[in-house]
Amino acid sequence: MKGIKYILTGLIFGIIMSKSEAISWYRIQEMFRFQSFHMYGIIGTAVILGVIGVYLIKKFHIRDVQGNPIVFRDKTKSWRRYLIGGSIFGLGWALTGACPGPMFVNIGHGYWPMLIVVLGALLGTYGYGVFKDKLPH
Repeated sequence: MKGIKYILTGLIFGIIMSKSEAISWYRIQEMFRFQSFHMYGIIGTAVILGVIGVYLIKKFHIRDVQGNPIVFRDKTKSWRRYLIGGSIFGLGWALTGACPGPMFVNIGHGYWPMLIVVLGALLGTYGYGVFKDKLPH
């Protein structure tokens, strides 16, 4: 019963992603071809809400569920790592038509080929874990 809040959060997330059409391969392709503002509006809304959330966390010194302070660390000045990582992420997003969250929502909708995408994402994450000490950070 302790995990019910996570299940409910996942259900709400899935419903929002589905109803907003953020899981649609066509919507994602429209975005990458600069043919529609739809996905940019969704992403822009998420960024604005994230900025507001971080501001409120810092202003009111909000703590996590265990009572520990939430700490934001400054990013390093190396822009190359963000450019390379963002390019790899964006390329995968453009090729598969889904970023990590909607991959699972698509599986819930019965788009079974998305299991291949999830497998690829898991293998990529595992590969990063294996090679992370050898990669430039």
